[in-house]
Amino acid sequence: MAKEKEVVDNSFAKINRVRPVTNVIFTVILSLLALTTVLPMVLVFTISISTSQSLKDAGYSLFPTEVSFTAYESLFKTGSQLLDSYIVTIVVTIISTILGVTMMAMYAYVLSNKRFTPRRVYTFIPFVTMLFSGGLVPSYMVNVKLGLPNTIWILILTGIVGAFNIIILRTFITSTIPEEMMDAAQIDGASEFTVFFKIVLPLAKAGLATIGLFIMVGKWNDWFTGFLYIENPKLIPLQTMLSRIQKQIDFIKNNANVANTPDGMALLKSMPTEQTRMAILMLTTLPILCVYPFFQRYFIQGLTIGSVKG
Repeated sequence: MAKEKEVVDNSFAKINRVRPVTNVIFTVILSLLALTTVLPMVLVFTISISTSQSLKDAGYSLFPTEVSFTAYESLFKTGSQLLDSYIVTIVVTIISTILGVTMMAMYAYVLSNKRFTPRRVYTFIPFVTMLFSGGLVPSYMVNVKLGLPNTIWILILTGIVGAFNIIILRTFITSTIPEEMMDAAQIDGASEFTVFFKIVLPLAKAGLATIGLFIMVGKWNDWFTGFLYIENPKLIPLQTMLSRIQKQIDFIKNNANVANTPDGMALLKSMPTEQTRMAILMLTTLPILCVYPFFQRYFIQGLTIGSVKG
């Protein structure tokens, strides 16, 4: 029996062994793939700090010929508005992520519990919303009826619970957490809340982190909710504010009557269009890129769970 096991182990070791040449090839390929994700961001940053004349003369390049921070200076000339929008977006993103993950984890735990008899019905309810949507008009009427427009709650509560994310979490809990473990805890006197908070949540970190990142990215990039419901300057999200700035520049540029006015000409001179677009992209993308490394190990764990059966 021991010899048989040794033969099997040697066979697996032989299959999984990577030759030096193959290892070099894989390293080169993966390095090139990594460069394809890094170089576009470098190019965007280079364009954002280049002058308009250098872009006309030399075109796009990874290294700026003339450095100018005019685009960033023009954006920061909005005064406290940019800082207020950053604070609103950060607060909304954090609160929405915590609330969304908590609510969807509770729902997914109930659906994964085989002792819950009507779980098929409650699984079907969110599944229907994935196929059929009420649309913009009913959601707008409901939000207005509840008095949510022009408050921070419209930014927090909109879209924090997603049917697809609930089904993902339910599948994750079912496939990774043994049912016998939860049954043993309940036999020892643990309540459903105790099982949920002390067993399910710690063991489902990979799934929760994945769903949390989905919500975080969605809320950080959400501009339409603020565009539709927010009029108070103190509550305008970052994406909505930058979208309005870009639309104002495009409007002045595409309308000769406005562009020929002193204010229009001054704005066009102070805010280079191409560099401003890239500066806006950097301001909106960089913070969420800094958050991603903290979730990376949970993504790796989520990918490897269930890949090896023993």
